[in-house]
Amino acid sequence: MAVGTGAEATNARAWTAYGAHHLQCGTPAPEVDRLAWGFWPTGPGAEVLGDLGGQRVLELGSGIGRYAAFLVQQHGARIDAVDASPTQHQRALAWYGDLPGLALHLGDAVDYLRQADPYDLVYSIHGFGYIDPGRLLPALAAATKPGGRLVFSVLHTNLEGRGPSPALAVRSERLHLTGHDTPLDVQMWVPSPGLWEDLLVDHGFVVEQVETLNAPEDDIPVSCRLFHARRRARIASRSRTARPPEPDGLGGHRR
Repeated sequence: MAVGTGAEATNARAWTAYGAHHLQCGTPAPEVDRLAWGFWPTGPGAEVLGDLGGQRVLELGSGIGRYAAFLVQQHGARIDAVDASPTQHQRALAWYGDLPGLALHLGDAVDYLRQADPYDLVYSIHGFGYIDPGRLLPALAAATKPGGRLVFSVLHTNLEGRGPSPALAVRSERLHLTGHDTPLDVQMWVPSPGLWEDLLVDHGFVVEQVETLNAPEDDIPVSCRLFHARRRARIASRSRTARPPEPDGLGGHRR
């Protein structure tokens, strides 16, 4: 399975090795009672996604599928969940493969987006940092309905206190993960919030809010950012002689 650029392929190999380790160890399925957008069980949860009933929803970088399964079981969602790691996908299938309302997909996120019908909501918990934004955002824009929502969290400051990059460039990161003695060496894109917003605007999104997610302990520098964005609605072109829209009585116009 081909996965993106060289950096993205490195990340897929790293997460595949991580998943293989837990398959070998027989690590049990984790218990989930809320969404955690940062690296700790604090801050906002599923409420930031709004009412998921009747929505076409996609999770990118779903890993073992625990958060998608939680939203299906506790919030009545129907979700497509995509991950590029075969071993993480294998773990997800073992635990949640028979869960009605959840469809687990193995593949490159961008390839999936390019062939998917548009979604009402796309979300990702830490997944975007492992994908080249130059590949991701055009495909993401095409796969999000006009007016549809995008919610994602990304790394801002790492364990060593290194903050985001001022330019769009990949960099090496070392992840220290619970239950895994060996750090995970990956290649990540960590743009500043301002640069993320510029990129999103350039690809047809409006950024509505950016939340700061700090570690609960003051001596831990790790910090994430949670982005809330919306795909701009298409505006139908009119000829110069076209009749203007009638007011809808609420300060807007009928479209």
